[in-house]
Amino acid sequence: MSCEDLVCAGCAHPVAEGRCPRCRAYRDRMHQNAFGGLTPALVSLALIVLLFLTMALERLTGA
Repeated sequence: MSCEDLVCAGCAHPVAEGRCPRCRAYRDRMHQNAFGGLTPALVSLALIVLLFLTMALERLTGA
């Protein structure tokens, strides 16, 4: 969910517009990412790539 989809309970405008202090605070909080830009989709993709690389390495070494 993004802030474009949310409506502020305080001013009844989209949170993305940031019309009131509550909107601006929530919009800023949503745009902060604790994982440095890593989304769940990106983490999943990295795990799948790691799995395939592990399988390829195992096949090459014959272990």
